[in-house]
This record gives sequence, structure tokens and C-alpha cells, in this order.
Amino acid sequence: MIKVRFVKTRASAIVPRYMTEHAAGMDLHAALDEPVLLEPGARALIPTGLALEIPPGFEGQVRPRSGLALRQGIALVNAPGTIDADYRGEVGVIVINHGQETVTFAPGDRIAQLVIAPVTRVVFEEVVELGSTQRAGGGFGHTGTGAHRDG
Repeated sequence: MIKVRFVKTRASAIVPRYMTEHAAGMDLHAALDEPVLLEPGARALIPTGLALEIPPGFEGQVRPRSGLALRQGIALVNAPGTIDADYRGEVGVIVINHGQETVTFAPGDRIAQLVIAPVTRVVFEEVVELGSTQRAGGGFGHTGTGAHRDG
């Protein structure tokens, strides 16, 4: 268990919590003074009213809520969004309406999920040649075509 310290930047902020014993994410809530209407195709930054102190070696991943995606076509523009361990500003969620109807976000609505995850740091090493694999340079659907040919 790691500890994430936080500051409420808005009085209406709701502290995230796990809703079930094995949940990976916690709901982020809209810390709004009044409802926000999001027209089809439009996007908006919805404040959470929280600033987080995520420990070094971890990140916060802001992910979409599947129910909003299915029922209303709401997605996150930069999913998953990353909250770095050294960021101390208010967490905001960039939502987009891919649906056909206007969506209303009310104060306190659940708008996204927050997952705290470990981060691995790497060092890049330039080489003359990479190791070979069966896939090689095939990409963008290369492994899922279903067309297998005998050589």
C-alpha cells in the first residue's frame, strides 16, 4: 500500500476511493460550480478539485469510464492521461463527446478513473542492428489479419 497525499483545490472536491475490494481504479469526480454542457464533437477540461503528491516511482493514470463511453459516447482525448510524480497542480480531465446528443456534467459526477501505477525508467542504447523476431517490422494489424500462408 502506498500513500498519496492530496490537497483540495476546490471545496466541492470528492476524494477518490476504491468501490470494490479488487478494483484497480478509483473514480474521479467533477468539481464544478455549475453544470457543464458538452455538445456532440466538443471537448472540455473538467476540474477534479484535487492536487496530488504521487510518490516517486509511480504515476497516476487517468482513464475513461466504460459506462460513460457506452451510454453517452464520452471519451478522454488523451487516454490514458498521465499525472507525473512531480506534478502538483490541480488534476483536470479532458473529455470529448463522441455521441450524438449533448451531455451534461453536473457537480460531483464521476467523470474518469484514476489508477496509480509503478513507473519503470529506461536508458536508451543506440545499436547498429536490433535482435530478430518472427514479426520483424510488421505492424498496424500485421498479427491480426487471420490470413496465414504456408511458405
